[in-house]
Amino acid sequence: MKLFDVYPLYNVTPVKAEGCYVWDENNIKYLDLYGGHGVISVGHTHPKYVADLTNQLQKIGFYSNSVQMPLQVELAEKLGKLSGSENYNLFLCNSGAEANENALKLASFITGKSRVLAFTNSFHGRTSAAVAVTDNKSINAPINLQQKVTFLPLNDIELVIHEIGKGDVAAVIIEGIQGVGGLDEGTTEFFQEVQKVCNKNCVLLILDEIQSGYGRSGKFFAFQYHHIQPDIITTAKGMANGFPIGGVLISDVFKAKYGSLGTTFGGNHLACTAAISVLDIIEEEKLIANVNEVSNYFMEEIKQIPEVKKVKGRGLMLGVEFDFEVGELRKKLIFDKHIFTGGSNNKNLLRILPPLTITKAQIDEFIKALKEVLSQ
Repeated sequence: MKLFDVYPLYNVTPVKAEGCYVWDENNIKYLDLYGGHGVISVGHTHPKYVADLTNQLQKIGFYSNSVQMPLQVELAEKLGKLSGSENYNLFLCNSGAEANENALKLASFITGKSRVLAFTNSFHGRTSAAVAVTDNKSINAPINLQQKVTFLPLNDIELVIHEIGKGDVAAVIIEGIQGVGGLDEGTTEFFQEVQKVCNKNCVLLILDEIQSGYGRSGKFFAFQYHHIQPDIITTAKGMANGFPIGGVLISDVFKAKYGSLGTTFGGNHLACTAAISVLDIIEEEKLIANVNEVSNYFMEEIKQIPEVKKVKGRGLMLGVEFDFEVGELRKKLIFDKHIFTGGSNNKNLLRILPPLTITKAQIDEFIKALKEVLSQ
């Protein structure tokens, strides 16, 4: 049997990782400024994380959601406290796409409606409803296109009001900061007006914080820059530092009903242990403060490079924009300078999503390498 060939692969084989670095099979060391799509939040193989998972695995790794699981309660309490979201309830699943699937399903259950408003260049996942609200026709199959979705441009509140006024909208789903789409985001005024019109018309506001959450933006959730209170928040990528987990934070004004949501693997013992360990490390090592300090440093240092036309995003969810496509630049950074970066739908944008533990010295490594590659 062969692998189903759906991923274009760089010819690099990581075999070891620590902190913000990975090593390949030839023992070549790479600076990781991408973290596997922003998944590595507290650094590769963090010693506390490894110890916590090892200890839990020696006790019990999995059982179903049909029994008591105190680790889920502990995770919910810690997440609520650290994120300032104590007035939400937590449903656990396995991925970001699954979190968005459940959020959309719940919104439809609650409102009795089925149409969803999403935004240009959005990315919410690759499964049924999640991919339907993703603005990329090439990854939507006919079965996904049965969903009722309307895509609108960011920051056009009049169009949002017009569409919601038709009376058939269940939810508005929006990323705190767009990830794959290229680091665009709504203005504070736009987020606040969307919340108002949603509340007025009994439409649920879903904030997709799958990539922008867990401190990556410089706040625990990126929507917190805009002083709003979403009905539902989805999270995943940085939640367990690489262990598969997703979460749906649901406003406690909505009451749960047995059987409405469910999962086999979601919220298992190992997943919860990994997620609790991440929260502990974020808190103990003051990683959100580090995000803001290093981000400010990055913004100053990147000004040294005249080829950079714009820097988008917040915290350590950044996009460095040029006036040329960055595909070859990324290859040179990987193979000549041994630095991982990311791309996006914006072909001129270099995406920077390092572990939240990254240092100023490691930013200096990147700036030096970028200067050298651009001067070639």
